[in-house]
Amino acid sequence: MAAYDVIVVGARCAGSPTAMLLARKGYRVLLVDRATFPSDTVSTHIVHPPGVGALDRWGLLGEVTATGCPPIDTYVLDFGPLVLAGSPANTESAVAYCPRRTVLDKVLVDGAAAAGVEVREGFGVDALVEDGGRITGIRGRASDGSTVTEHARVVVGADGLKSFVARSVHAEQYHERPRQLCGYYSYWSNLPVDGRFETYVRDDRGFAAAPTNDGLTLVVGGWPYLQFEDHKSNIEAEYLAMFERAPEFAERLHDATRETRVVGTSVPNFFRKPYGAGWALVGDAGYNKDFITAQGISDAFRDAELCETALDQALSGERDFDDAMGEYQRTRDDHVLPMYEFTVQLASLEPPPPEVMQVLAALPGNQEAIDQFTRVNAGVVSPAEFFAEDNIGRIFAAAGAPT
Repeated sequence: MAAYDVIVVGARCAGSPTAMLLARKGYRVLLVDRATFPSDTVSTHIVHPPGVGALDRWGLLGEVTATGCPPIDTYVLDFGPLVLAGSPANTESAVAYCPRRTVLDKVLVDGAAAAGVEVREGFGVDALVEDGGRITGIRGRASDGSTVTEHARVVVGADGLKSFVARSVHAEQYHERPRQLCGYYSYWSNLPVDGRFETYVRDDRGFAAAPTNDGLTLVVGGWPYLQFEDHKSNIEAEYLAMFERAPEFAERLHDATRETRVVGTSVPNFFRKPYGAGWALVGDAGYNKDFITAQGISDAFRDAELCETALDQALSGERDFDDAMGEYQRTRDDHVLPMYEFTVQLASLEPPPPEVMQVLAALPGNQEAIDQFTRVNAGVVSPAEFFAEDNIGRIFAAAGAPT
């Protein structure tokens, strides 16, 4: 008999919530991660209102706000000649947050442990255990260097876009798109943004600023991946130079102090089939897109809930494993595909198509429509809903513009 119902590999924004929610249902769960917590990881940080709502449902939001991470109630989208400022709110939260991952991930890991999950930090997984074509466990190295084998009814890979679990089971990839953007960030002091998430879009450059823990501001920006070779030898200088494209922001930055080195990456865009015989994928391990819309954390929280529901149905015998997990995949894909396509297009940093610019130009003076567009960027409203013909018709009618 397996020692555990579920083993979750990866204890950050997808893994810890999945493990926690399963443990709250009474399942025996082992959660392993090669890292120890608190620890940092490359991340866009923003938890949009849907993600904040999840933290609230789980009883963990107070743990995050207690760290002094300030709320964000306004998103500013600066296109140069056009500046839009709106609310990201949904029915669950009026605000977003931008916590350091040293803070957020520790809250999530501790939440899993409090739910009864067995947490093993500093544990590196070397292999998946297989029996008759089915994944039945993991083999790895504990923090003391000993080799350990553990068995479970299901192994969940929550180990990021380079997922060892996904590679080991040869998870099918689809909807693949090439890398679009190189993104880099650092933390600055004396750069107040007053509860705003500021985003600036310029020719082949995009950058943003948001308040985070310890009185610091996250400043992130990037350029097309096609320019990577041109700038890879002097990333810091290029990072600093791009802010001059927004003179007002650059002036504020000149009065600030950069407190950390510049870090960053570029990522591919893909979906993976998130389940198979004895295994499942959640978070970036199962679906990843460019970080320009900062959807990763909120997506991970949503998928953790979807995956937990499907696994509960399968483990309890309520539904066949493939039926339950197939619905998890379909629900995930149907929800995120419009934002996926929107994000990939935005990450190209190419000028928006003329028809999109017409819509944006019709927004000033219509705060309801500005808020709706803001909520697209916050993952609250689907791009498919915003750009639907009837909605665009209402926007143009309110602006007195021809349709």
